[in-house]
Amino acid sequence: MSIRAENLTWKIGRKTILDGVSFVAEPGQMLGLLGPNGSGKTSLLRLLAGLKKPHSGRVTLDNADIRSIGRRTMAQRVAFVEQHATTNSNLRVIDVVKLGRFPHRSMFSGWSKTDDDAVAEALERAGMVEKRNERWQSLSGGEKQRAHIARALAQSPKELILDEPTNHLDIQHQISLMRLVSGLPVTSIIALHDLNHAAMFCDRLIVMQKGQIVAAGAPEEIVTEDLLRDVFSVEARVETSPHHARPHIHYLR
Repeated sequence: MSIRAENLTWKIGRKTILDGVSFVAEPGQMLGLLGPNGSGKTSLLRLLAGLKKPHSGRVTLDNADIRSIGRRTMAQRVAFVEQHATTNSNLRVIDVVKLGRFPHRSMFSGWSKTDDDAVAEALERAGMVEKRNERWQSLSGGEKQRAHIARALAQSPKELILDEPTNHLDIQHQISLMRLVSGLPVTSIIALHDLNHAAMFCDRLIVMQKGQIVAAGAPEEIVTEDLLRDVFSVEARVETSPHHARPHIHYLR
C-alpha cells in the first residue's frame, strides 16, 4: 500500500473538522479529493502530509505510522503543495526549485549532478524553464504556483499531495498540470474544485461533506446527477464524454 488513512478524526476546539475518515491511495494512482468549501479537504491533506496530528486514527505509509517516520525521511518521500504556498524572499525561480533537493542532501554534501538533473527535469515538467532566472516578485500568481509544483517535483517524491493546484492558472496550464500529475510515476492525492477535471484525469475520487466521506470510487461510478444535487447543490446532467469516455458534467442554467 502507499498512503492509508485509518479512522481519522481532527477537531478545532469542540468543532469536529474530520470525522472517522478512512481510505487507501493505491500506489501509482491519482486520487481526486472533492467536496464543497468547508468539507475538510485541506485539513485532511495536512494530516496526510504529517503537518498536523489527528486526535484519533492514524496515517500510514507502506503500513508504517507516519508519526514513527523522521521528518527528513518524510520530506524525501512526500511532497506537499499547499493552496496558498508563499515565498517571502525575492529569490530566483531556480533557487526556489532547488529547495526541493534539501531533504536529499546531508550537511556536508555538495551540490551534485543528480541534484542538477532533478531541478532541470522539474522545471521542464512544470513549464518554467524560460522563467528559471526570473525573480519571485515578478511572477504572476499562476507562475508562482507552477514554480511551487516544480519545487515539489524536484524532491523526487513517491507521493505527491496537492491542494487546489490549478488555482490561479489559465485553462491551458490547468489542463497541462492535470496531464502532468496524471502521468507521473507517483501516488498523487489532489484536492480539486473542477469536477470535470477530476472526472477526466483521476483514477479514483473521494467526495467529502461535513468532514466525512460520502462517496468513493471510480469517476464513472460516483459522478452522478444525484450526487451533484445532494452534495454540491447544483442541477446538472452527466453524460459519457465521446473524447475520453469519462463522465462529463453539463451544468444547467
